[in-house]
Parts: sequence; structure tokens; C-alpha cells
Amino acid sequence: QVQLVESGGGLVQAGGSLRLSCQASGSISRFAAMGWYRQVSGMQRELVASISGGGNTNYADFVKGRFTISRDNAKNTCYLQMNSLNPEDTAVYTCAAARGISSLMSYWGQGTQVTVSS
Repeated sequence: QVQLVESGGGLVQAGGSLRLSCQASGSISRFAAMGWYRQVSGMQRELVASISGGGNTNYADFVKGRFTISRDNAKNTCYLQMNSLNPEDTAVYTCAAARGISSLMSYWGQGTQVTVSS
């Protein structure tokens, strides 16, 4: 099974930036969608951003204009650039990938903590 490992999380002050990386073992099909999800303490996991194999991106309303998702198929890596962070962005961020052309995410990383302080 494909393994996804996130990195780049940490503590940042409000207004700052972080760049999350998701490294996949083996290979992810260039046709497969990838995405980033987050889980705020006490709440359910929700989609932050996704990117299709063709490079089409989709963002949750609460991050539009602030976050950018990208992928490097040669490196088997997906990124989430997070700018203008605020304390409400504090959450565990998890990378996910679909299998083939399915829209359902099949592979999940363990998550990385992002904490934004005032």
C-alpha cells in the first residue's frame, strides 16, 4: 500500500507562512488526485485543498486566496503553501491520495501539527 509522510508543520505566529510537504513511497499515478485535509481539535476532518492529475485545484472557502496546493510528480510529492495564517488554522493537517482515477481518497498520511499563535 502507498505510504504518505507529511512534513513542514510547526508553530508560527499569526500572519506567517508554512509550507507542508507530502512525500509518497513508491509512486502515485499522475492521474490520481491528491489533497490536504485538516482536523481542528474537537471537530471532524475537512478538506482544505485538492489537486487533480491534470493540475486542476480546488479549495475550501476558508483558505481561498491564502493557501496554494501543488504537486511534483517527478518527486512524488504534494505541497501546501499556507500564507496569512491565523489561529483558526491551527489543526492537524493530513495528506491524502486517490487510487487511480477514483475521486475517493484511499491513502492517508499520519498528519502534521500546525499551530498558529496570536
